[in-house]
Parts: sequence; C-alpha cells; structure tokens
Amino acid sequence: MRHSQTNVPPTEVIILRELLNRGDEPVSGARIAKLLGISRVAVWMQLQKLMKQGFDFEAVRTRGYRLTRVPDTLNAALIGAHLGRQRTPQLICLEKVDSTNAEAERRLAEGADAPFVLLAREQTAGRGRRGRHWHSADNGNLYATFVFRPRLEPTCLQDFTLWMGLVVCELVENFCRVQPGLKWPNDLLLSGRKAGGMLTEARVDADEVHDLIFGLGLNVNGRSATLPGDLRRVATSLADACDSPVDLNKFAAALISRVTRGYNEFVQGHYRERFRPLWERYDILRGKTVTVHQGTRTVRGVVTGIDDEGSLLVESASGTTERFRAGEVTLSKDAA
Repeated sequence: MRHSQTNVPPTEVIILRELLNRGDEPVSGARIAKLLGISRVAVWMQLQKLMKQGFDFEAVRTRGYRLTRVPDTLNAALIGAHLGRQRTPQLICLEKVDSTNAEAERRLAEGADAPFVLLAREQTAGRGRRGRHWHSADNGNLYATFVFRPRLEPTCLQDFTLWMGLVVCELVENFCRVQPGLKWPNDLLLSGRKAGGMLTEARVDADEVHDLIFGLGLNVNGRSATLPGDLRRVATSLADACDSPVDLNKFAAALISRVTRGYNEFVQGHYRERFRPLWERYDILRGKTVTVHQGTRTVRGVVTGIDDEGSLLVESASGTTERFRAGEVTLSKDAA
C-alpha cells in the first residue's frame, strides 16, 4: 500500500515559503499572484486546497494572508517550503508503506532515477539489521530512506553508516538541544534508550556501488508511554527527551538537508577530518564492558574504540584485542 504526495505542485511550496518567511506579517494576495503568474482568485483556490491538508490562514483586510496553523503530520509541500531553494534529492512522502527501504528497492527496479528520498508516516513491515522488525506506528515519528548513486568501490563504504550516524546525532543535538549518543554500529540513543536506528544497503555492479540505500527510523513525537510493554523500557523519542513535541516537518527538512550534505562530504572525502572528533563526542561504548555476538561466536570485553575502517575494537579478559566489522553489541548491566 502506498498513498503518496509524490508530485507536489510547486505553487503550494511557493505559497507556503512566502508565508513562512514573513512570519506574523501578512503576505498580500497580489504578491503571491505575481510570483505564481496567476490571478488572486486562483491564489484563494490554492489556499482552499491547502486548508484541506490541515493548514489554516487568516485573511487580514487590505494586507493579505497570514499562516496560522500547519499540519503536525508529514506534508511534502511544507517540507519543501522549509527547504527553500536548497538543492536536495526528489522528495516522495508516503502515508503508509511496508518498508521505505523495500519501497526504494521497488522504485529502483522500476527504473526510478537517483537521488531521491522517501518519507513515510507509517511502516507496516519496517526492518532493521539482521531482518528484525522495526516498530513503525503512525504516531508522529519519521521513517526515511535516502537513495544515492555514488559509483564508488564497495570498500569505500566501510564507515558510511557510522558517518551517517554521526551526522544524525549532530543534527539532533543542534535541533533539539539534547545530547544523543551513537551505539556502534547503527543505534541512536538518548539517556541510554534507543531513539532511532539506521540500515545501509547497497547494490554492487562490476565491483562498483551502483545504488546506495540509507534507511533511518527515528522516534520523533511518539511517546514511550504509548509503546508496547517490552519496548517501553528500552525506547524513547525526541519529544520525550525535550519534554515537548518537535516540529516534524521542519525537522524532516533539516534531516534531508543534513543527510544530503553529509553524503556529499563522504563521497568527496571531506568527512574524514570531522569523523574522529564527532565519534569521540557521540560514542557511548568506549571504556564499557560489552558482549559481542557474531554468528555462533560470542566475545566479552571492554571497548577500546574503533579502527580506521570502522571496526569495533574489544579487549578481552586475556588482553587480546578483537576486531568486529559486524555484530550485535550488548552492554553489560553494570555498564549501561
């Protein structure tokens, strides 16, 4: 099932951008009409369409229109307005889908051009690492998949997920004024509880990465108190951490902007000088006792950091340092 706002009329984006830029000051219908090259009656008709999407406007006599309410659910036109004139991937907003990563794969198979980004209000079969189900209710959270076509050798992507995790952590800290943490390799935590997860998948053709799919599930406005009992103890959200709702569409626009910039920094190699300082800022495992599960193998020890390829370094009780490119990490109870 996929109901989408794929083809967002640019007129809606322009109208909302003008109103947002003016804040509490009204924007005249004549100005909007001139920008769009349409009549003032046509402007009014566009406002009526936006009102059906959850927007409200105040008509100020002789002065124009003021935006008084915006929807609190994902809205492609509003995200586009917040993005302004930035160059970002094509945006596709979905009401409901099984998985944004799976939907991205289907669209690529149908010949869709990259880059593009998929956002969804709800996933019915969201997936995490190792094929796990990701709880993806329609409660103000954000489910996103970014699709790029980097044309890089597969070995170049060894620390891509870690870098994207740092990019998202930095965004969350700056946007919400809270301190997130990154749990190797792909979990975003707030106050020790999981607030998001990332999943990177790639399609390789002739020893070259053809399609790069970066998926992100982030608990934004869903409250942990509403989660199933087994998740309530280990999960949280940005709204929980801030103790107030987050502007979902404004945050989505900031996420698109920051992930796009982070991807460009990665492809160009400019990310390296910032990687280590950010890792030291957001890494929550260094110095902690953990258990790493890798297939049938289990290693317990103290995390000493990561190497230049993004492998987790764990010093066992015997003093041997083990390197893990992948695995499931569990914090010891006395270290959590």
